[in-house]
Amino acid sequence: MAMEKQPQSRDHIARALIQLLRDGNIESLSKAIDSMEPRELSAQYRRLPRKRIPLFLETIETEKLISMLAFLNKKEQLHVLKVVGPIRSTELLDKMKSEDLSYLLSDLPDKQVEKLIAELRQEEKRNIRKRMKYPKDAAGRIMVTNYVWVHQSYSVSKTIDKLKHYKDFAHYLNYVYIINDEKQLIGVISYRDLLLAQPDECIADVMETSIAKVLDTTTQAEVARMIGRYDFVSLPVVNEDNILVGIIRADEVFDIVVSEANRDIEMLFASGKEIDFRTKPFVATYRRLPWLILLLFIGLVSGSIISRFEATLEAVVALAFFMPLIAGMTGNTGTQSLAVVVRGLASEDITFRTALKLILRELIVGVSLGIICGVVISIIAFIWQGSMILGLVVGSSLLCTLIIGTIAGTVIPLILNKFKVDPAVASGPLITTINDILSLLIYFGIATMFLSKLT
Repeated sequence: MAMEKQPQSRDHIARALIQLLRDGNIESLSKAIDSMEPRELSAQYRRLPRKRIPLFLETIETEKLISMLAFLNKKEQLHVLKVVGPIRSTELLDKMKSEDLSYLLSDLPDKQVEKLIAELRQEEKRNIRKRMKYPKDAAGRIMVTNYVWVHQSYSVSKTIDKLKHYKDFAHYLNYVYIINDEKQLIGVISYRDLLLAQPDECIADVMETSIAKVLDTTTQAEVARMIGRYDFVSLPVVNEDNILVGIIRADEVFDIVVSEANRDIEMLFASGKEIDFRTKPFVATYRRLPWLILLLFIGLVSGSIISRFEATLEAVVALAFFMPLIAGMTGNTGTQSLAVVVRGLASEDITFRTALKLILRELIVGVSLGIICGVVISIIAFIWQGSMILGLVVGSSLLCTLIIGTIAGTVIPLILNKFKVDPAVASGPLITTINDILSLLIYFGIATMFLSKLT
């Protein structure tokens, strides 16, 4: 069953592949796989039933399979290595780029890492072990060691000759790095400036000495911010002695940004560890349960608050109508502010002044929203119940709670960030639950103050 030539949907291709795999038609399957790009292969891998994956992977030639791995997440990559067996997995690991291999092995226990790299060349094993000594989120974990450097004594023509010699390194890089006798980074020159310089000029006379660089211990998130802010193609990586140890390319940072974004989204909505279409029901339940149990117990506080103000509710039944509105609006504004702060922390350097400015802005936003929404709900309450006092209670409560909700959604992630805790753990449900408690306290507190006038 050969694949058709005209464009087809992925679902149609998946059905055709499954039929070929079911029939064991290796010749047609091989032709179909050869016609697909690595990205498409990764998409089809995700669509295949697990029992069809071994034959599918076996039919993909090694170089193409390595390219396909680049489009899979870490969990999927490890599954591929497990399926293809120890002999072929060693071949794949041996041919993978060292930075991709370090990314794959990060977060794995040391015993599992050693098992995976056991059959690799000694030099490759040393490089991997050296990378693995860096913290999990350090620049050293993802830096590339394939780059072109020259000594400061080189001439422009000699530098160009070296570039030609290392053309395999140079095809995706834009800079040549200049070092001194101690291998310290002292300058950089772009390929464009290098070609425009006179051949007999010394490279030290035409290089740029103002260098944007990062330490090998710099966090990957900070590297991503620098590259995104200044549109760098790559950044040199140095150790604490300013010795050049590698570079980080923009495409490596893209993987970091996507990974961080996915993790923040999971934490923001309290879904915990990764859950995808393949996750089993009981596993998904287990991963979501801890947050929900915590929120459940926090939510009990809301119930106890309502019970304490039972007399107020019995005296003015209309107050119950506005309870969900007050709590819901407070949670919504808090979650909005939280999303703004988490997104900002990913792209900005937060100083005390910046944080203060942000809090002040959100305070103004909270007051503005509170006044507008408070006036609207006051009018509604007055028209519905004919009570000016009820309108005042509901409106003023909404004003206060929206201000508090906005500030809570701003301050909590900033505090967590200050203490080096991922601000995304201040998830939407947690902010909402805390704001529920505060909003009910304020609402019933104000209502109790005016209880004699309400009745």
